[in-house]
Amino acid sequence: MAEENKEAGKADVKKIFWTVFKVILGLVFLALGVLAIMKWWGDLLAVVRGCIGLFLILAGIITLAIAKE
Repeated sequence: MAEENKEAGKADVKKIFWTVFKVILGLVFLALGVLAIMKWWGDLLAVVRGCIGLFLILAGIITLAIAKE
């Protein structure tokens, strides 16, 4: 019975470790994303402006497909 508790405790520690690792990794990715947006703000706006036309075409095709039904 004591061995089962030790193994269950080890599994819990391992699960907690991986959860904390994933949270830290997520925060690192979040910080890198924010820094990238701050550094390349002008380029990001150019990409968004470039995608507006494609988005409108897609919205028009979907609207026509819905109206056809």
